[in-house]
Amino acid sequence: MDLNILIGGEAGQGLQTIGVILAHAFTRMGFHVFADQDYESRIRGGHNFFRIRVKDSRALAASEKLDILLALNKESLLLHYKELGLNGVAIVDSIRDPELSSRYKILYMPMEEISLRVTGNKQAKNSAALGALAGLTRIDISIFIRLIKEHFLKEELIDQNIQTLKEGYNFIIDQKEFVDLAIESLPVKSERMLINGNESIAMGALASGCKFLSAYPMTPTTPIIEYISSHSEEFRTVVIQPEDEIAAIHMAIGASYAGVRSMTVTSGGGFSLMVEGLGLAGMTETPVVIVLGQRPGPAIGLPTRTEQGDLLFCIHASHGEFPRAVLAPSSAEDAFWLTIKAFNLADKYQIPVIILSDHYLATSYFTVDKFDLSSVYIDRGLPLIEDELSNPADYKRHRITGSGISPRALPSYSKALVITDADEHDEEGHLTEDARTRTAMVEKRMKKSSSIRKDIALPLIYGPRTARVTLIGWGSTFGPLYEAINILNKQGMSINLLHFNELWPFPSQAVNRLIADVESLFAVESNATGQFASLFEAQTNKKIKGAILKYDGRPFTAQYIINALQRESL
Repeated sequence: MDLNILIGGEAGQGLQTIGVILAHAFTRMGFHVFADQDYESRIRGGHNFFRIRVKDSRALAASEKLDILLALNKESLLLHYKELGLNGVAIVDSIRDPELSSRYKILYMPMEEISLRVTGNKQAKNSAALGALAGLTRIDISIFIRLIKEHFLKEELIDQNIQTLKEGYNFIIDQKEFVDLAIESLPVKSERMLINGNESIAMGALASGCKFLSAYPMTPTTPIIEYISSHSEEFRTVVIQPEDEIAAIHMAIGASYAGVRSMTVTSGGGFSLMVEGLGLAGMTETPVVIVLGQRPGPAIGLPTRTEQGDLLFCIHASHGEFPRAVLAPSSAEDAFWLTIKAFNLADKYQIPVIILSDHYLATSYFTVDKFDLSSVYIDRGLPLIEDELSNPADYKRHRITGSGISPRALPSYSKALVITDADEHDEEGHLTEDARTRTAMVEKRMKKSSSIRKDIALPLIYGPRTARVTLIGWGSTFGPLYEAINILNKQGMSINLLHFNELWPFPSQAVNRLIADVESLFAVESNATGQFASLFEAQTNKKIKGAILKYDGRPFTAQYIINALQRESL
């Protein structure tokens, strides 16, 4: 089964409420679900939509073809009716369009009228629409009633929305000609969760033992702050909203210096303000995790759209040279485990680690199996062994070692006297301008890079190993690429995927071995300049034949990738 639904309307009409409840319903019925949303940067008005894909196998990306279009206004019908498949159905609030009605299956339903009749206002219109979707697919309405009870807090609102839901459901049931989209629950009870990328990163941080989050709200990472804050008492995690992003990163560094796992979250504009603080973490060798949720820039750009435009920026951000790691999750499940790895790398190597998400991954919903928490491994790095220290004043915070990693004492727990400085410093942590010491300390810090590179996982190879064409992707493009590879191989094309979710330090030698026999390489990424393609060529000396780039703020689909490859006449 592959059912595709789009709910369109204005901001303020409750699209996300309908979409999330519907997606949860399908998840509880045992299906795999992928859902994404497109919305303008405004509180009211504009055109927004929420897409849901329901499959009985893995769902990782949206489809360009629709089976059901739920249009809460006429604009949504006019913008999306061409996406309806041969047997697609549109449900529209009572604004009729005779010309479209002659060409498409359009059911006009008085959603607003139902809401007014039941509740006395228009606010429950979305529940009437939800009932219509339940009726059209013949889903047991009790599933939606339970979800409404979970979603709303006030009894009055619960009762009104349930009654409106039933009215919408019954209206559709009476339309006998629209019964061909009925589906049944799968026989196996689902144990899956429905979560988005932001929630998964937040869960990963809490599972990692993150005890301090300082962040200034910025789309698309604000929900991470909200999620961790809502569980702060349960996990004894301090959450602070400071005056700006400059304060946020310095608070996180201070908390980490004191001994707790800490993080900050932001987007490109906020990260720009954090750059000097990033250098402070590099110079003082203080672990910190930074989540960078990409969106189109420069300046404010498109704050509610997606892009992969900050890759080279975050790899090279801050003045001077120091090691860091950059990870880019490919799905919600991947985001959970990579967040745990980010905290481990930060502590192990005493470096800043950047998790490079984007708006698409942050706000898209995936069904995932419940995380096996017994597999969570915590690595706090190289601690100072107190018994080896006869005098607390003898401790050298930046002691030169063969690995470049100095034993770490925590001021809040250790007897050692911990000293460091934002200026160049000697092994004890005292400021110095001595040339020989400067050279030794730079080499000490940079020595970590080769060890970090060994901890960077190799890219995933998906598809036939001996394929003639290899697509290269990173981060959130995985879902559309995964589906495109499956479709193209079924059509007889010899093609596979090399997908990266751990980007820096780049594992050059290992990747060169993987691509030794590859004939043609094509990069697929959401930016205008092919940033990862440039990085890949520089690190491997392997020429990329072409690039499929998208920078309109909208995510890739499998069909978009396939169409672009066909234009290349492969």
